[in-house]
Amino acid sequence: MDIIIITFASLLMVLGLLGSFLPVIPGPFTSWVGLLLLYFTEAIPTNLTLIIVTLVIAVLISVLDYIIPSMGTKRFGGTRAGVIGTSIGLVVGLFAPIPGGIIIGPFIGAFIGELINKSNSKTALKAAFGSFIGFLASTFIKFIVAVIYFGLFISIIWEYKEALFSF
Repeated sequence: MDIIIITFASLLMVLGLLGSFLPVIPGPFTSWVGLLLLYFTEAIPTNLTLIIVTLVIAVLISVLDYIIPSMGTKRFGGTRAGVIGTSIGLVVGLFAPIPGGIIIGPFIGAFIGELINKSNSKTALKAAFGSFIGFLASTFIKFIVAVIYFGLFISIIWEYKEALFSF
């Protein structure tokens, strides 16, 4: 049974890494669920402190994921329309058949959102750049947290490898 749990937890860890870049998967939280599953195995003793601390971090990062791109847009003079455009551009860019669509999408979305909001092109371009910077910062933070969780996952499995994989 432990092998099944570890396999499923491993899949969640990989999904967590992917979720750092894909807006439809909550990256750090998915990685946290992978860590949590690891403690449901019989071979690994539960470390409640680690589970609580990593949960708090995952929730905090999930909240910041919505705030940071908006802060970037607003910091560079954007409006609510630019923030909405950023979100729409992110989703469209994800499914666009062009390379780098997930990076270009938020930028173009913020730019179009600001233009629709009757901003001039200079202001719209500045807000789009802020949106792009906010998106990159948020993605980087999520990725770093997911990598740290993956490292914890590997180190825990390595520490208890004899108990987990003895047949």
